[in-house]
Amino acid sequence: MFRFEPLQQLLVRLGGYPVWEVALELLIIGALVWIVWRFVKGTRAAGALKGILVLVLLMIALRLVTPSQSFERIAFLYDNILTLAAFGLVIIFQPELRRALVRLGETTFFRATPSDVAEVIDAIEKACTFLSKNKFGAIIAIERHTGLRETIENGRMLNADISAALIQSIFWPNNPLHDMGIVIKGNKIVAAGVQFPLADAIETNDPTLGTRHRAAVGLSRVSDAIVVVVSEETGMISLADRGRLLRGLTREDLIEDLRQRLSIVDPEAPQQQQQTEQSGMETAA
Repeated sequence: MFRFEPLQQLLVRLGGYPVWEVALELLIIGALVWIVWRFVKGTRAAGALKGILVLVLLMIALRLVTPSQSFERIAFLYDNILTLAAFGLVIIFQPELRRALVRLGETTFFRATPSDVAEVIDAIEKACTFLSKNKFGAIIAIERHTGLRETIENGRMLNADISAALIQSIFWPNNPLHDMGIVIKGNKIVAAGVQFPLADAIETNDPTLGTRHRAAVGLSRVSDAIVVVVSEETGMISLADRGRLLRGLTREDLIEDLRQRLSIVDPEAPQQQQQTEQSGMETAA
């Protein structure tokens, strides 16, 4: 008859610690698990993580309810399961680990001024409105903190001042560069004809997405870049950020989203507010 010795020993050890300490540790562990799950949610690694967790929990449960002097093979598996799981995590989650390290090392080496960002947003909005109206496909990446040097190495270096006309000309049909993407850094188009990493259909949760949208999601997963996409089939404007794709944006939505994600305050806002206040004072007078 089983005496549940490992479980009894665990309860005895837990009884020797203050209740608040155990509660705090469980809270911290729960927070870490939630952060990891949120990071891998929606990726192929999520399914593998579920399988590993189920296996680990099953082995722990078996170990807790079996006597310490019996079931030596189960005890051997339990003693080595964490080591095997660690190797499995490194192999299976290699892309996610790389992305996590990149995120931890994000540092702002280049910070554009509000006027530069306003210029970029204006150029992108005008270009995307034109491209959307004419159903010309486009994919535009805006570099933020994480450098995209490795990504742009396969493209054509331009280092040209940004403008709506230049973006439109790049994505004009029959242009040699129109099938790939462009990368914007500061107020410069640093490269065109850039091939972005593709996300799998499973990761996008939408097998109907085309190559441009999958490339937008793929780049936003491995970096913190904002990627704007114009569909060649429908003219729909979409935006990818942190692996999530927002579709069906209007002109106003695009401007507002870019302002918020680039943390830019409208430089005309204080002036407009001051004009409103003066107008109110004049009316009151």
